Amino acid sequence: MLLKGKAIRYGDNIDTDVIIPARYLNTSDPAALAEHCMEDIDPDFLSKIQKGDIIAAGSNFGCGSSREHAPLAIKTAGISCVVAKSFARIFYRNAINIGLPIIACDAEINTGDRLSIDLANGVLTNETTGIKTEFPSFPEFLQKIIQAGGLMQAMSGGVLE
Repeated sequence: MLLKGKAIRYGDNIDTDVIIPARYLNTSDPAALAEHCMEDIDPDFLSKIQKGDIIAAGSNFGCGSSREHAPLAIKTAGISCVVAKSFARIFYRNAINIGLPIIACDAEINTGDRLSIDLANGVLTNETTGIKTEFPSFPEFLQKIIQAGGLMQAMSGGVLE
C-alpha cells in the first residue's frame, strides 16, 4: 500500500483531548467528530488539509485518555496516515482497530513537505527533500486490517481467517 500526501506538522505530546476535545464526545458519528478534529491546537486544521494528507508529529502522539474517537476523527477528516517518533500504546491500538495507518519513525518532516509512504516495504520518502527513512513495516495481518478499513471490517470480511 502506497500513501502520498502533504504533511502537516505538530510537536510532542499531542494528546487525545487536543485531537478531539471532550466537549464533542457526546457523539460517535465520525463526520461530526471530524468537523472538530485538532481545532483546539489548530483552528484552521480542516481548511489546511486535503484528503490523503499526513500528520507528522514528535514523540508520544495520542497520549492522554484512551478515547477511540481520536483516531476516528483523524481518519474521517481525510488524513491517510500519522507519522510520529512514538505513539501512546492505546492510541496505536485504536488507530489500527479503525484502519488508520500510523508510522513510528524519526523522519525530518516539515509542514508542506510532500510525502510518499510505502507501508509494505517500510519506506517513507520525503519528496520535498529527497530523504528516505526506513521504518519497520507492519506484519502481514496488520496490513490486512488496515487495507480492510479496520479490525471489524477485516473480521466480517473474512480477511483474517
